[in-house]
Amino acid sequence: MATSKKMAAQRAVESMAEDLTEADERSNLSDSTQPLPFLEVYCWSSGKVRRFAAGTAAGYALLVINKKLDAGDCQALLIEAAKEGEEPVVFGPNAVLINYGKGWKLQTVTAEGYKEAIGEHQRSKISPDIMQSPNSKSLEKPETMGQQSSTFNLLYISKILLVFALMFMFGGALTFLLENLPAAKLSSLYTL
Repeated sequence: MATSKKMAAQRAVESMAEDLTEADERSNLSDSTQPLPFLEVYCWSSGKVRRFAAGTAAGYALLVINKKLDAGDCQALLIEAAKEGEEPVVFGPNAVLINYGKGWKLQTVTAEGYKEAIGEHQRSKISPDIMQSPNSKSLEKPETMGQQSSTFNLLYISKILLVFALMFMFGGALTFLLENLPAAKLSSLYTL
């Protein structure tokens, strides 16, 4: 009887060992095919990598990233997946963050980076002749921009004041006319 118990125990240990090796083989296969349970987003403002669970909305990730920024850091506008030599994939606020595979990197785009990219795009549309001419000031801000905006503000305020003055004059004239109308003869109404 003792030998049968020993043999049963050995069989149980062997079956557990087989189950463990099969589970290890399955986990090795699944590790190579399953994506990581989290995504990493590189923040350009802070220089840090933030981790998010798979299936996180891009808007929520931006909210968390911006909350963890220091006071002087630039806020992130959006998250994009970028790869060298490829057009970046931009995630909208309700889009789910996805890892596109090898070489693709999730990163934030800041207002400064966005302005630089727009500026480069607009400069590339301008012909080289215009950019190289010494008299060209198309890429510079006009010197009178401050004067134009202050003149515009003064003109706007003066128009508002003129409208108020005309409104009060019209109201005063109407009041004057109504007070000086000839009084209706009420006595003729009572005689009937």
